[in-house]
Amino acid sequence: MRKILYLSVIAVLGFVSCDDGDLITTNLTLDDITEFQNCGDLVFYKLQEVPFESLSLSLSSPSNSVSDFIEGALENENGNYEVTYELTNSSNTILYRSYAATYTDELADELFCNDVPANIVITSESQNDPSQGTIKITTSFDDTDGDDNDGIPAELEDINEDGNYDNDDTDQDGIPNYLDDDDDGDNVPTTEENHNYSSTNGLSNAQDTDSDGTPDYLDTDDDGDSVLTRDEENQSQDQNPINDETEEGTPDYLNPSVQSTVAATAYREHTIEQTFTIHVEISNFILYPLSQDSLDYGTLTPSPTEERKITPDFN
Repeated sequence: MRKILYLSVIAVLGFVSCDDGDLITTNLTLDDITEFQNCGDLVFYKLQEVPFESLSLSLSSPSNSVSDFIEGALENENGNYEVTYELTNSSNTILYRSYAATYTDELADELFCNDVPANIVITSESQNDPSQGTIKITTSFDDTDGDDNDGIPAELEDINEDGNYDNDDTDQDGIPNYLDDDDDGDNVPTTEENHNYSSTNGLSNAQDTDSDGTPDYLDTDDDGDSVLTRDEENQSQDQNPINDETEEGTPDYLNPSVQSTVAATAYREHTIEQTFTIHVEISNFILYPLSQDSLDYGTLTPSPTEERKITPDFN
């Protein structure tokens, strides 16, 4: 059953005296809005289009930014990071508003981290009671394909199948396979080695040029000519064996008849792109006249990402 947050607020419209006792009752169907936005250092907001309403959080004690949350998750071994904000601190607030306007994406972008445009009428507004309440923000590493963007799910890069992705490093370059965009260290990106992953067939159709039982994306000698793939740069030594062709149409590292060796001296640069989920929960708060034990505020969208460039030490 959906939980609906009912908010009753007294609104003074125009020159109407508050002695009128006019009571406007509105509802924000929070369970239907599972995602929220971020602007500034730490202002979160979520919107409902009809009726046009918002529930925003402004948090500054402790002082953090989304980047701090990501850094915390990266530093923690389990990839999770939690920060708690007390609503008894006046620097942390929850604010509900309703607007006499028609929702548009452009208008929504102007309502937070800026002064509300003069042409927008706020019909009701309510701020949390500072006597109680806690906001917990949890940041976690959100792994889909391992964040090396090679198209292979992380669970299939767990070579020893022990559930620990970090101890699987085929090329021993210090980057585990699920983060490594060149799993075998042959200077040919995994995406270029035709792993042919599909949800139906997994990796059963992965290319294995020399039919030795090791798919190319994990094979250091793809064509089985006893010359390492990374050492088959006969035309240009740029950590890219793909562009070296002695016989037109086939790169040397896939051509067993070409066995010239030019010893590699470096790995190519690797890109690690990690995606994170930031989730917010509010507990034991009062937002007049509501008192609620727990509210699942939702998940930040778009999901923040962190990109790093690494050139592993050559081995």
